Amino acid sequence: MEGILRFIEFSGFANVTAGHIVMILIGFLFIYLAIRYEYEPLLLVPIGFGILIGNIPFLEHAGLQLGIYEEGSVMNYLYQGVLKGIYPPLIFLGIGAMTDFSTLISNPKLILLGAAAQLGIFTTYLGALMLGFTNPESASIGIIGGADGPTAIFLSSRLAPELIGSIAIAAYSYMALVPIIQPPIMRLLTTGEERKIRMKPPRSVTRQEKILFPVLGLLLTGFLAPGSLPLLGMLFFGNLLKESLVTKRLADTARNAMIDIVTIILGVTVGASTQATTFLTPQSMLIFVLGALSFMISTAGGVLFAKFMNRFLSDDNKINPLIGAAGVSAVPDSARVAQMEGLKADPTNHLLMHAMAPNVAGVIGSAVAAGIMLGFLM
Repeated sequence: MEGILRFIEFSGFANVTAGHIVMILIGFLFIYLAIRYEYEPLLLVPIGFGILIGNIPFLEHAGLQLGIYEEGSVMNYLYQGVLKGIYPPLIFLGIGAMTDFSTLISNPKLILLGAAAQLGIFTTYLGALMLGFTNPESASIGIIGGADGPTAIFLSSRLAPELIGSIAIAAYSYMALVPIIQPPIMRLLTTGEERKIRMKPPRSVTRQEKILFPVLGLLLTGFLAPGSLPLLGMLFFGNLLKESLVTKRLADTARNAMIDIVTIILGVTVGASTQATTFLTPQSMLIFVLGALSFMISTAGGVLFAKFMNRFLSDDNKINPLIGAAGVSAVPDSARVAQMEGLKADPTNHLLMHAMAPNVAGVIGSAVAAGIMLGFLM
């Protein structure tokens, strides 16, 4: 009987709480959205399953070495890559190896849209400060507005590791919900005529320009914000592997096998970090609210700045404001949203190629913003 009682004591049934049930249901929701609606399945499936792993109840502090927060557990070892900021630069390497910067190179003024779409980062930073968060915590929360999960993880691992679970889940959740969150804001801030604006086809970019861009981009952003080097250094290095055409094997590895492996481990460990006993707090809920506001402000910032730029451009060079929303870093989903909204206004107006310019600029912009914050707050 004593053995049976001990078995029951160590089982999940004896240690389950309402919080565990809530988080398990959220894990089911993530997996459902990923499979049923294909919302960022490569992210939501690992994160959703990680939430299930992290919220199987067990007897904590009993030396079982099971939980992600218990030293010596396998999950804790894998989680060190998140806490130490190891995984984000590796993901940026893969992103660089699969990204074509041609549209940005051909129309460099569109990089301003990527910068304008970081507005939510700094406004939310100020808002979090007013709500009582510390400087480092506020910066980590604000970066959610960039809609860039790896950047959010990297910055919070340096400034607010105690909030990294909440920030990572919020960032990836809003990245996945781009097709739901952005369109109403885009339609609200633009007129029917603005959504029908046709943009000039981008010019052809030479191989020499493609090779020079990552080199010069690294030097410029590195000198501007040295704190962004771990991210942008790997991003531009991955892009050089792709564009040089002499390191095809390395580029293929970076954009396929390596980024897939890192994404799996990152997704599962971030999901498992939502262990109900440490994750479900009023502070976490507030972070989700602030993250949503940050993301919406960033979307609005990109759209409104495109409208502002149009005041100084000739009719032949007008920018369709819809592509301003692509200035957030959710590559390529926010660019696809701009394309879909443009097609609704005019079925023959294809904006995807143009939207990719502010989209990749947003990746650079959010990393630069993170580097600037690191420089001020470390």
